[in-house]
Amino acid sequence: MATRTAPVSPALVEVAEAVVRTCRRLWERGLVAGGDGNVSVRVGPDRVLITPAGLSKVDVEVHDLVLVTLAGTVVEGARAPSSEHDLHLQAYRARPDIGAVVHAHPVTATALALSAGTLPVDLLPEITVLLGPVPLVPYATPGTAAVAGAFAPYWGAHDAFLMAHHGALTVGRDLVEAHQRMESLEHAARIVATARALGPLPSLSGDEVAILQEMRAARRTSARGDDGPCSPDLIR
Repeated sequence: MATRTAPVSPALVEVAEAVVRTCRRLWERGLVAGGDGNVSVRVGPDRVLITPAGLSKVDVEVHDLVLVTLAGTVVEGARAPSSEHDLHLQAYRARPDIGAVVHAHPVTATALALSAGTLPVDLLPEITVLLGPVPLVPYATPGTAAVAGAFAPYWGAHDAFLMAHHGALTVGRDLVEAHQRMESLEHAARIVATARALGPLPSLSGDEVAILQEMRAARRTSARGDDGPCSPDLIR
């Protein structure tokens, strides 16, 4: 395994710095604790930059990141890649439109997963448009290939996932979108949990949901834009 102190090109350094900022933002917002969670970005047709195993996200630095192929071979990095790297790589292999993956343990969303619940798409426009249907992926032992296997049926139609007895995962065309979806997932979970404690929840009508679903479909099929797989300037 090659030892490095920074990614090999200026372009990769910029993306790596965006990954580091995202890790700290996840920690600052209480979406991860200790060694929880992992973040990755597609940086080429067969290259993914991912956070290392066992390191608190608030402590991750550019030189800690690991460059791997879609087959899981380490290309650069002094550390081992995240124990969940198989899950990330499967996401990229399953959907060429995915440019970034964020896995975290947001408190309310994870509690929802523990209660075998999910987020209804007929309550908040933000859930329907930004997240879409959020499936509860069956439990598999963390850090094993079984986790990626549990996700296999869900990639095509979903961008945000609750993981039974585990946490949450979001994907996006770039790091900005994947990270924002994680924040939106937790925020929506908090709103729904609070509202349920106050009483019955009124639902949007079927026609209203259909309009929102059309808006979501348009967003998902829109062109990627000029920034490519990551827009690091937006993660500050």
